[in-house]
Amino acid sequence: MDTRCFHNSTAGQVIRVGEGEAAYWAFIPNPLPPKLPLDWPLIKVLSEADRALGQLAGLGRTVPNPHLLIGPFVRREAVLSSRIEGTRADIADLYAYEARRLSLPGMESPQETDVREVLNYVNALNYGLERLNTLPVSLRLIRELHERLLTGVRREHATPGEFRRTQNWIGPPGCTLKEAVFVPPPVPQMHEALSALEKYLHSNGLYPPLIRLALIHYQFEAIHPFVDGNGRIGRLLITLLLVQWQLLPLPLLYLSAYFYRYRQEYYELLLGVSERGAWRDWILFFLRGVAEQAQDAIARSRRLQDLREEWRRRLSQARTSALTLRLVDALFESPVLTIPQAKEHLRVDTYHTARDTVEKLVDAGILYLAEETRRGKTYWAPEIVKVMSE
Repeated sequence: MDTRCFHNSTAGQVIRVGEGEAAYWAFIPNPLPPKLPLDWPLIKVLSEADRALGQLAGLGRTVPNPHLLIGPFVRREAVLSSRIEGTRADIADLYAYEARRLSLPGMESPQETDVREVLNYVNALNYGLERLNTLPVSLRLIRELHERLLTGVRREHATPGEFRRTQNWIGPPGCTLKEAVFVPPPVPQMHEALSALEKYLHSNGLYPPLIRLALIHYQFEAIHPFVDGNGRIGRLLITLLLVQWQLLPLPLLYLSAYFYRYRQEYYELLLGVSERGAWRDWILFFLRGVAEQAQDAIARSRRLQDLREEWRRRLSQARTSALTLRLVDALFESPVLTIPQAKEHLRVDTYHTARDTVEKLVDAGILYLAEETRRGKTYWAPEIVKVMSE
């Protein structure tokens, strides 16, 4: 780590760790909050982000069945947050794996471990949202999320659910500790920084909530408290805090698509805070991401709602049963499914009833056959997948 880059930082300090040949430098972030110059350009971007987030919150409160939107958005976030870390799975792969560990026609099948990592993210996020009913965002909840994120996948050696006990570092693949671009706090200082971060999480704070979110995201990344999975946990916390702080009634805003699209700038701006105390640049970037992704979520939500209404109109003209309409709603949670899964969604007693209901959606051009094997048939609704994967 080049200590010359950190001389003018107001975000923390660099310390020398160890003696002799084994010595290295590490960065210790200052406790939050920093002193920020709230100039008019920053206030303008904050206002735009607040307005876009308010529109998304209003949509979440007024749609007839907003829970139909949660599943697709959670899975899109899981795919993109994991892709920042190098996985190759897309949302169609995830849906297929959830249905019966299948790949869809014409789509490249990634390593099963990639899909499993993405599914772990879905499970961790869903767990976190449910856990907020009994436990606020805290170090305990962060460890619980990490355990669900990494258990059973190729990085399980990274002690799921436990803060690191050794030094880690950030840099090009294969670099050594002394060649690292950034070295987070050693373990004793890491625990001190985590304790200070938890106190800040539980305080009211001087700054508006979205600015606090930007500060918290940076701080977590600078502390880097896990052997692996820090980026995904840090991005997951954004969603949980938006819900906990009642900025959104439902988890509909995710920033991973924005961070992935501008990932080089994302990394450079986080490093810029550590090196130069460039809080303003990072916060502007973060707020623009909130505004952009809120508008994107609104557009995708409306497309999903329009699609559902179009299908229901199409089916009502054919005088189909309530079971068929119920299966249409289930597709927004599971757009790839087998007939036994349709039977579970419909809560019917017979395979025959489920099969007939599926066939009605095939006849209506809503479901399509994805695969047929000796184990049975698998169907998918490509229009839902398209809305969330574009």
